[in-house]
Amino acid sequence: MQENIIDLRHVNIYQGNNLVLQDVNFKVQKGEFVYLVGKTGTGKSSLLKTMYGDLRLKEGDGTVVGFNLRDMDWKKVPFLRRNLGVVFQDFQLLTDRNVNDNLRFVVRATGWKDEKLMDEKIIDVLDKVGLKSKGFKMPFELSGGEQQRVDIARALLNSPKLILADEPTGNLDPETSDEIMQLLFHISRDYGTAIVMATHDYIVINKYPARTVRTERGRVIDNASINIT
Repeated sequence: MQENIIDLRHVNIYQGNNLVLQDVNFKVQKGEFVYLVGKTGTGKSSLLKTMYGDLRLKEGDGTVVGFNLRDMDWKKVPFLRRNLGVVFQDFQLLTDRNVNDNLRFVVRATGWKDEKLMDEKIIDVLDKVGLKSKGFKMPFELSGGEQQRVDIARALLNSPKLILADEPTGNLDPETSDEIMQLLFHISRDYGTAIVMATHDYIVINKYPARTVRTERGRVIDNASINIT
């Protein structure tokens, strides 16, 4: 039996008092790669924020990595986020510390105590993204692609079942975008990590085809054969 990493049923998503998406029914299984597409302002970011606990789910039923989103409050959000990773378009690295210390900040913030285990985990995730020798570099010393790899390494720190990626290739040139996409597909395939990637980059979608979900007119349209040309 397949494991549903995301299971949203008849969900309404609000920004403040504004209904952004209605009657959302959306499931993602273990190891599945899903693109989330749609014009700016159609609710992609709101959907992602609901799934990582930044927006409260008020109507409908939803579970993400085993957590009930209707029961989510500020005390429970950190536990949800220990079980998923978030990758941002603008990297959001701390500019006053090196790569190792960026990652150490996250593991400490998510409850790790053992310094030796922290060091081992940091080496492990940097190795997975091909940056094993870059731990002592400052963010400004890295290329855009390398910074995005650090962002992905950060998302992997707690061995998540799910990665939510918000326009991860949005600030990258085509060659670097290729490298990041190959890395994300490798993570999904080899580690069984489900990935939901919001994107406007249809060149990437055509080159690396996967199930595609669209936000449009207040709805989430789920169709693996959706026309993306």
